[in-house]
Amino acid sequence: MQSLEQVHSLTFDAFGTILDLGGSHAPRLGAFLREKGASMTPQQLWAQWRYRQRIEQYQDNQLFVGHFGYLDSSRRALLYTLRAARLPFTDDDVSRIMEGWQELNPFPDALEGLRRLKIRYKLVVLSNGEKEFLAHLVKNRIKFDFDGVISVQEVGLFKPNPAVYRMAARVLGAEPCQLLMVSANSFDVMGARASGYRGAYINRYDLPYEETPYQPDLRVRDFLELADRLGC
Repeated sequence: MQSLEQVHSLTFDAFGTILDLGGSHAPRLGAFLREKGASMTPQQLWAQWRYRQRIEQYQDNQLFVGHFGYLDSSRRALLYTLRAARLPFTDDDVSRIMEGWQELNPFPDALEGLRRLKIRYKLVVLSNGEKEFLAHLVKNRIKFDFDGVISVQEVGLFKPNPAVYRMAARVLGAEPCQLLMVSANSFDVMGARASGYRGAYINRYDLPYEETPYQPDLRVRDFLELADRLGC
C-alpha cells in the first residue's frame, strides 16, 4: 500500500456503500412476489435487478445517446428483469416498487464510521444519483452533514467513466492523489484508481475485486474498520 498521507478528502459512493439497497428494497419486492404467487425470493429478484441496472448504466455510457439518469436506468432495468423472470406486472406494480428508492436506509455501521472519519477528513458523496434525489437521501435518509454532494449529472456519464472522477477533483480543487474513493462497488474503486485517486474497497458482499492493475489501497469489511485503518 502506498502512503495515504496526502489524502485530505474521502469521496463516498452512496448506493450499496452507505445505503443498504437490498435490505431496503426487500419489503416491497417481497410484497410484490407474494401478490403474484411467485416462488422467487426478494433477494433473488433484487440480485437480478441490480445486475441489469449496471448493464443499463454501461449502455448509457457507451451509446452516447444522452444521459438518462440513475432512476430511469433503474426503472428500465426493473422492467427487463420482470419480463425476463416471466413475472406479470402492471404500471402500478412498477411504481410501488420504484418508490422504494425514496426509502433507502443506511447500513448500521455507516453513520458511526462517518462521524469518526469526519474528525480527520473532508467527506463528500460522489454518486451516480441525480442531484435532487441525492439531496433527499442525504437529508432525509442518511441524515449526515457531508462536506459536499457531487452528482454525475455534472458530466452526464455514470461511474466508472474517468470523466466523473476528474470532474469531482476539479470541483473539490484537489489533485486526484489527495482523494480516497470509498466504495463497495469494485468497478467504482477501479475507475477512481485509474483516474489517480487512492481507493478503499468496502467488501460488504464478500466478493472478489476486479482483475486489474488498479488495486485498492485498503480492503475492509465496513466503515468502522475503515476508520480504524485510517486512525480515526
